[in-house]
Amino acid sequence: MKSQIESIFKSSINIKQQLLKDINLLERIQQVVEICTNSIRGDHRIWFCGNGGSAADAQHLAAELSGRFYLDRAPLFSEALHVNTSYLTAVANDYSFDEVYARLIRAKGRQGDVLFGLSTSGLSSNILRAFEEAKKQGVITIALTGATGGKLKELSNILLKVPSEDTPRIQECHLLIGHIICELIEREIFK
Repeated sequence: MKSQIESIFKSSINIKQQLLKDINLLERIQQVVEICTNSIRGDHRIWFCGNGGSAADAQHLAAELSGRFYLDRAPLFSEALHVNTSYLTAVANDYSFDEVYARLIRAKGRQGDVLFGLSTSGLSSNILRAFEEAKKQGVITIALTGATGGKLKELSNILLKVPSEDTPRIQECHLLIGHIICELIEREIFK
């Protein structure tokens, strides 16, 4: 079992080393920080969505911005789209689970807002629909995916791909990338 544990650690470290060496990814992360910082300064909002573990990561990252990360500072408007369970279950029941995020973006999204979609496959139909609706609303879309980017690569303004097809390793990297983004947004706005 010890060798399995070591193997998992090594796999996680290897993927993170690949991220660190990907100059294009580092530049896209910088772009995301600039976009989000400008959006917040323009009194716009940051939205997050995901499914399963990615929903938990989405909610986690929204909390880092709306609560605090490192600094004791004013809150930033950031919310995960899945936190209202009555809404979520009603729309899933009355329309389709594919519509749960798109309808909220239609209702709440404004030009200049930013929507993060976390999907290890890039194929989650409810996130694809949310990105389609976001485009109509003028909401900037940022996808965090696995190696292929799935269909989200065609719908996102910025795609942040993790070079892996292993769901847990992808999610670990999404959280790392998200933490980097939150830390740098906080530094830029409250420095």
